[in-house]
Amino acid sequence: MAEIQIPEWVPLFPLPNVVFFPKTYLPLHIFEPRYREMVQDALGGDRMIGMVLLKEGWEIDYDRNPPIFQIGSVGKIVRSQRQDDGRYNILLYGLKKFLVREESHDRSYRQGHIDIVEEPQTESLLAPVKERLVELTMRYRQKMPGGEALESVLEMGLQDDTLVATLSAGLPLTVLEKQFLLEAEDPHQRARRLTELMEMGLQTIGQADGQTEE
Repeated sequence: MAEIQIPEWVPLFPLPNVVFFPKTYLPLHIFEPRYREMVQDALGGDRMIGMVLLKEGWEIDYDRNPPIFQIGSVGKIVRSQRQDDGRYNILLYGLKKFLVREESHDRSYRQGHIDIVEEPQTESLLAPVKERLVELTMRYRQKMPGGEALESVLEMGLQDDTLVATLSAGLPLTVLEKQFLLEAEDPHQRARRLTELMEMGLQTIGQADGQTEE
């Protein structure tokens, strides 16, 4: 299969509560007029959208162009549904991580001139790292409402890099923690960072419950 070509300029969709990872799926409901236009343009072209996280204080200037984190992920619209009132439901599949070099504001929505950030190909995680990741995920499964979904992720037989990305996106971490994971240099570093965050999270849960997590 030919590699998907990603253009140098992509529409940017900044959100305050979403960090998007390559090799994961992201459902979105699009209701603001400027982002309806963005989706319409994307569907008429290469179907690609760049997701980026808004920085703290975005509320002050949200209707214009508040600051964003420069590292994001570009996704392709793999499913779309236009509603009668012009809103869209879309599903993005994450393709690549990128760095925003510059922005253009000549449309109602932001566009970014991006450089793709390639990560080294990863056949598999080191065995101790993966074992610890699975162990911590099962602990989270016991502590979280709806934690069964985490167990189902482990049972899907995902490649290790996809597993790490899916857990990074799905676990109840803060958006800044997820951005920290996205900006990892490779899946190995992301997995190590994720296990550290999970260990801290379980300690916090244990302290709240009057228990100690090891």
